[in-house]
Amino acid sequence: MSNAKDRPTATNPKILEVRVTTGQTEAQAVAAAAASPSINAAIVMDAYQGNIAGDVNLMALIASVQESTARTKAGDLSNLEAMLLGQATALQTIFTSLARRASHQDYLTHYGLYMTLALKAQAQSRATISALVDMKYPKQSATFVKQANMTTGPQQVNNTCANTPSCGGKQSRTENIESEPNKLLEANHGQRLDRGTQAQAGRANQEVATLGAVHRPDIA
Repeated sequence: MSNAKDRPTATNPKILEVRVTTGQTEAQAVAAAAASPSINAAIVMDAYQGNIAGDVNLMALIASVQESTARTKAGDLSNLEAMLLGQATALQTIFTSLARRASHQDYLTHYGLYMTLALKAQAQSRATISALVDMKYPKQSATFVKQANMTTGPQQVNNTCANTPSCGGKQSRTENIESEPNKLLEANHGQRLDRGTQAQAGRANQEVATLGAVHRPDIA
């Protein structure tokens, strides 16, 4: 790691130059560089891309990642779309290669191993394509708003336009229909169904006669 303040030009393309801004200590600058997502991504990319593009200047790679990040922040997702498309295509190539190798295997164990890896690559390709489609055409979630009638006192809501000139005197499909009382009840809600007149209390059969001897229990 080199301090760009003391060493403006680095001869080694793999040296990370840390720039110290005004009012910032060298330790703070190094800590900020260590926590930078762009720098971290570039360092990981540099570690794995040796067999792709050979030796790449680390600072140029960091600048490229930072430029891509800035475009994404500005709303330009073309780089991300291209990345997903490239990944889906590469995964499809891996699937094709592994499936072709599986077809040339003589042993079932080897055939199953290659086919398992091939189908995993196929599944990852399909998932990447799905992510790309969701990015290009976001799903619109339907929103249903129910009618809310709030009041501090009694209120009657009639969702109808009966006898209204603008509706042609026809009722709307959505109506405020009062629940019909049980048809088994009488016209006056709450009365009993007994059609008989309530009988008055009488004094008949008030006398209690003494039981005869035949009805008495035997006393030992």
